[in-house]
Amino acid sequence: MAEKKTQDLEFLEYVVKSIVDHPSDVKVERKVDEMGVLLSLRVHPEDMGQVVGREGSTARSIRTLIRIIGLKNHARVNLKIEEPEGGRVMRPRRSEDGSGLGELRL
Repeated sequence: MAEKKTQDLEFLEYVVKSIVDHPSDVKVERKVDEMGVLLSLRVHPEDMGQVVGREGSTARSIRTLIRIIGLKNHARVNLKIEEPEGGRVMRPRRSEDGSGLGELRL
């Protein structure tokens, strides 16, 4: 028997698949407990930047919309964006004088 998809799960899948380059790699898991509903989102590592956005603005907006859908359905809904394996990349940092590369940072 196929599991019935809920409004919050369908909405999250639709929004995320619309903004990423690898929509087939979008996976959403839904868990319900006494604290409410937790939606866990996994995307292709290359799509993390598109999902999170500049300074987290896209992720914050998606979370707000998900919470609004939850309120309409009388549920507390939270979104967890799972970091993919190797998700954090060490990037070279410019030195203070701008002459070259300084230390590595996360």
